[in-house]
Amino acid sequence: MTAVKLSICIATFNRAAFIGATLDSIISQATEEVEIVVVDGASSDNTTQVMDEYKRRFPRLRYFRQETNGGIDVDYSKTVEFARGEYCWFLSDDDILKPGAIRSVLDETRHNYWLIIVNAEHRTFDLSKIVDEKRLKLNANQIYRPSDSHRLFAEMAGPLCLISCLVIRRDLWNARSKEPYFGTFFVHIGVIFQSPPPGDALVIAEPLLAIRQGNLSWRPKVFEIWMFKCPKLIWSFPDYPDSVKLKVIPKEPWRKLTRLLAYRGMGYYSMVEYNLFIEPRRTSPAYRFAAKVIAKLPRSILALLVIVCLISFRRKSKTTLYDLLNSAWFKHCFRWFLPRQVPLS
Repeated sequence: MTAVKLSICIATFNRAAFIGATLDSIISQATEEVEIVVVDGASSDNTTQVMDEYKRRFPRLRYFRQETNGGIDVDYSKTVEFARGEYCWFLSDDDILKPGAIRSVLDETRHNYWLIIVNAEHRTFDLSKIVDEKRLKLNANQIYRPSDSHRLFAEMAGPLCLISCLVIRRDLWNARSKEPYFGTFFVHIGVIFQSPPPGDALVIAEPLLAIRQGNLSWRPKVFEIWMFKCPKLIWSFPDYPDSVKLKVIPKEPWRKLTRLLAYRGMGYYSMVEYNLFIEPRRTSPAYRFAAKVIAKLPRSILALLVIVCLISFRRKSKTTLYDLLNSAWFKHCFRWFLPRQVPLS
């Protein structure tokens, strides 16, 4: 039997409608060196039936259904526990591998990189059109030496929030702490940056992934994740100076009222988030008053302002613009103006 070189690790929960397309994109190009490991966090839909069908088609697919949902961090960590490959490629349950992606990654694993970061393109929800051709605006592959650890952190900690970009040596993952990062939504970032790089890391410039835009499973937690959980994680690493961390995300982004305005316009901030996350914190009365007013402002007006800003000043934010224009709320409010999905390419 050929030794497994690459384990494609998928944590899933109630994505029976999408995971089949993901598996098709893998199986169509998988070699004998590749296995698929799927950990199901106690899905209540027909994920088990879908997986049974794909197990018959692809014998090197191993499916593990959990009795309870441990959360995304725990379930991804479990995929590595079950994996047998030298490398693990973490993949979301609705993303698609582009043709030749596995061959490209397998070729690069021969160089013994400890970490490989894969570029991606963002597509519409139905995958029919490109929203953003390159998540990472690179024209050529990049190699980060151990001496480039600060630059790796500053340039890649943000993009690595998309777990599907990550390919890592299994032995290194197993040797590092995971439990302290459970509940952060980004256990993989904790594993990567908790210790100095043990070798060279590679970033592949060519997009090997297609990201299904607008299908975020943790959308209700966007405000909590980006305003609190992610900053707390990024600023917890002791080996990186504050100036480097600041290039990834501010330490307390929620304190900036313009961010609250933007999140209100995008539908991620309301009185619910104010009561849960802002009101209990020690801030000035003036700030709390302003934050409460923002939470009650009409979303429709702010949404239009956010769109104008994204178009005028942040042309790189194509994915954010797509998500807002194609949200159910925005279509409902402006159905007279935007009766159908808004193409951005």
